[in-house]
Amino acid sequence: MRRLGTILVLGALSLSLLSGCGDKTGYAKDGFAEGRLGDTMHTYFFDFTVNSAYLCDTYEGYTPIMEGYQLLVADVTVKNTNRESIPMYDTDFQVQWSDDSEDAYDVPITYYTDAVSDQQLPTEYELAVDEERTGLLVFEVPAGETDFSISYLELFDDGTEEGEKGDTFFVYFTAEAQA
Repeated sequence: MRRLGTILVLGALSLSLLSGCGDKTGYAKDGFAEGRLGDTMHTYFFDFTVNSAYLCDTYEGYTPIMEGYQLLVADVTVKNTNRESIPMYDTDFQVQWSDDSEDAYDVPITYYTDAVSDQQLPTEYELAVDEERTGLLVFEVPAGETDFSISYLELFDDGTEEGEKGDTFFVYFTAEAQA
């Protein structure tokens, strides 16, 4: 009987050690989380995954407004993990590239113009409890850039216009031109 008790204790200890050593990709630590294409990022409000991304000169007839730019088209899935519906905006996400300047980022093109495809995530939408939505985010990025990150910054309502900043989530990837 004593031997069976020892085996059960060792088994329970092994399971608890294994569960503590799992992959923590996508979970924030010290205010920051990072992942790669296909990794699920776990924010306070929702989970999101950048499924794929590619570069192109034109998308559904839309060409970049700025000279010397190309389009980055990212397929993104967002799932509400909160206990209530949440308002979402495609501009909750921004893209960054490897340029060291302070303005090496942008928001989706819908900030400047209407959506050009029904495959794009809506500019603004309500995400119901447990609802999952997949769509495209289209960004203008400098031609020649191939290394990017798409990020999300948690903001909490604290009564101020800016809100209280929470964790920041980055998904890093290299995008190639669509054939």
